[in-house]
Amino acid sequence: YIFVAVLPYSQYAYVEAFLKQDQEAWICAHINAYKYFGGVTRILVCDNLKTGVDRVSKSEVIINRTYQELSEHYGIAVIPARVRQPRDKGSVESTVGNVSTWIIAAFRNRTFFSLQEMNQSIREKLREFNDKPFQKKQGSRKSEFIENEKEFLLPLPAMPYELASWKIATVMFNSHISVDKQNYSIPYEYIRKKVDIRMTKSTIEVFYAGSRICSHPRLHGRSNQYSTISDHMPKNQQKYVEWTPERFISWAERIGENTTAVVKHLLSYHRVPQQSYKTCLALLKLGDKYSVVRLEAACKKALFYTSSPSFKNIQTILANGQDKLSEESVKATSPPE
Repeated sequence: YIFVAVLPYSQYAYVEAFLKQDQEAWICAHINAYKYFGGVTRILVCDNLKTGVDRVSKSEVIINRTYQELSEHYGIAVIPARVRQPRDKGSVESTVGNVSTWIIAAFRNRTFFSLQEMNQSIREKLREFNDKPFQKKQGSRKSEFIENEKEFLLPLPAMPYELASWKIATVMFNSHISVDKQNYSIPYEYIRKKVDIRMTKSTIEVFYAGSRICSHPRLHGRSNQYSTISDHMPKNQQKYVEWTPERFISWAERIGENTTAVVKHLLSYHRVPQQSYKTCLALLKLGDKYSVVRLEAACKKALFYTSSPSFKNIQTILANGQDKLSEESVKATSPPE
């Protein structure tokens, strides 16, 4: 897919190839185009496509949330072209035809092995295209841009727009939300409430009723990490939540001493006990799936191998039926020290 942007007075163009025509590619193309031009246009006339426009009616045009954020970040007005009205964006329509001849056709007999390689070749041909002299007047697209159009562009913001996506989540009983298998704390007043989450590559921002209530650096790497702010945790847990360390321990004691030992270990593993609530609940729920007898046996087996068992250890033991082996079999099959 080829993205084309053009400044209407000079016809100075920007061209970039993408593997997809999704919103990430669409937003990234705009960011790169403004960086290439070295400034921002006051008005942006775009295609009326789903990656940018949510709804078009006789009275209004609604662009999607991410595209709206981009326009606010750069201080521009987005005016999508009318459906089947190519004259609304005549400059880019004619430039697309020229690009097809000057750039795309030039590569018809070439094979590229990466998108980066292709875009580097496009950039070289684009430089030639913008430097090519006009046929009926003096100068080129680049010289016309530098001399007569560049000064009218708005300055770029200090930081480029960072692509964000949104989702809705419910704050769990441990005052956390889960985003892409990572956990982030939320002020305890919002337990059981639905919140809006804005996600970028570096940041998680949480909103409730349109107001931002907290943010976290985004976690990457292994699953089920926690980003916890101590002030988000309830000072009087019993008043705000029904789950406490004592309740988990009491539940485990009804199953057996080995399950209790594992739950106590899980509760002490994290700096803040609430970070372990989700894991403890998942562990104890294994008793519903496999029976409490098997869960107790699995915990015993896990403790036989290690003093620091994890939920995954016990889940694997139950899934593979290793809890059904006798203790003699365990000793016979245990790895040598």
